Amino acid sequence: MRLVSLSWLLAMVLLDSTWWTYSSSVPQEALAEVEANLLSLFGFRKRPRIDRSKVVIPQVMLDLYRKQTGHRLDTASIHRPGLHTKSANTVRSFTHIESPVDTRFPGHHKFRLKFDISSIPPGEKVKAAELTVNRDVIDWISGSDQDYYQQILVNEIVKPGVKGKRGPIMRLVDSKTVDTRNGGFVSLDVLPAVGRWLQTSSSNHGLVVYIAGFGKNRTVPARHLRLRRDVGESDSVWSAKQPLLFTYTDDGKNKQLTGDALAQKRSRRAMNKKHRRKEVPCKRHPMYVDFNEVGWSDWIVAPPGYDAYYCHGECNFPLAEHLNTTNHAIVQTLVNSVSPSKVPKACCVPTQLNAISMLYLDEENKVVLKNYKEMAVVGCGCR
Repeated sequence: MRLVSLSWLLAMVLLDSTWWTYSSSVPQEALAEVEANLLSLFGFRKRPRIDRSKVVIPQVMLDLYRKQTGHRLDTASIHRPGLHTKSANTVRSFTHIESPVDTRFPGHHKFRLKFDISSIPPGEKVKAAELTVNRDVIDWISGSDQDYYQQILVNEIVKPGVKGKRGPIMRLVDSKTVDTRNGGFVSLDVLPAVGRWLQTSSSNHGLVVYIAGFGKNRTVPARHLRLRRDVGESDSVWSAKQPLLFTYTDDGKNKQLTGDALAQKRSRRAMNKKHRRKEVPCKRHPMYVDFNEVGWSDWIVAPPGYDAYYCHGECNFPLAEHLNTTNHAIVQTLVNSVSPSKVPKACCVPTQLNAISMLYLDEENKVVLKNYKEMAVVGCGCR
C-alpha cells in the first residue's frame, strides 16, 4: 500500500464536501492515481460499475454486517459463532444459478443447488463455508413428537449421472435435524465441498439438498424449507427466502509487520515542516472519510463513511505519560533537546488502530462483507 498517496487523499480530498473544490484544482492525473491507490487498498483493480436496481442485498448479509459493526474491531478477523472462521476477513454470498436442470426437481423436498464461486481470488484461502436455508413455520393441529421433525441432508455431486445409464455419485457433506414448528435460517457446513471446488473448478457440479420426515409414514406433510422459487414469486419475496452460500476467506493481508517493516512504515508518516504555527501537543484529530463524496455510494452498501481520525502535534521534551512513548522515543527526545540540529524530534503517530467492516458489491455484482485492518485511529503517541 502506498501510504504517502493514501494519506494525501484522505487529508486533502475526503475530509468534507470540499472534495469538489479540490478536484477542480488538482490535476486529473493525480486524482486518478489517488483513486487507484485507495481502490488498491480495498483490493480492487478498477472501480466497480454497479447497477443497484438489479442487485438485492441479502438480509442475512446485512445482519452479519450489523453484528460486525456492533463489536469493537481491534482485529480484522470475522467472528461467526458456530463456524471456525479463524483468520477469515472476507465474506462473500452466492445465489443459486437457475438452469434447465432445475426442472428435474419439481418437488419441494429435493433440489440441486449450483453456485458459481469463480469470483473468489486464487490467492485467498477459504476458512469456512456455509449453506443457509430459510424455513417457513408449519402450523400443526396434531401429531406425535416425531412428526414435527425433519432431517436436512446436503450431498455434494461428485460425478453427475448419465440419463438412462446410471445415477449420480454423491458424498454426504452435512446433515441437521430441524423442528418444523420453528422458522428462521438453518446453517449447514459445506466447507469440504467448497474447498474441492476451489482446488478444481471442474469438480463443481453443485449440491443436492434432500429433506426427510420422521413421522409414522416418514412422509414430509408440508413444505418447510424453501429450496426453490415458486412460480410467479416476486424477486423481493424470493430474495428474502432463497438459499445462500457464504464463503469466509483470508486474503493474507493481515499478517503482523516485522520490526523493520514497522519502523519503515512509521518513518513514512513523519512530516518535516519548515514553517510551524503554534505548537500543539501530539493528539488525535477528527477526519471523516465520506464515500458518497467521491461517488462510491453505488457499490459501497455500508457504511456511507467512517471516522478515520489522524495523529498530529508536537513531541516535545518532557514527553507526557499518556502519549504511549517508547524508550527509544524518550532517548531521541532527550538528545533532540540538547542538539536539535543533529537529531529530529520523535514523531506523532497512531499507536492503536481498529479495523472497520465494509459491505460492498464487487465487479461481478456479488455481495461481499470484509473487515479491513488498521483503518481507524484509536490512540496517538510519540515514536
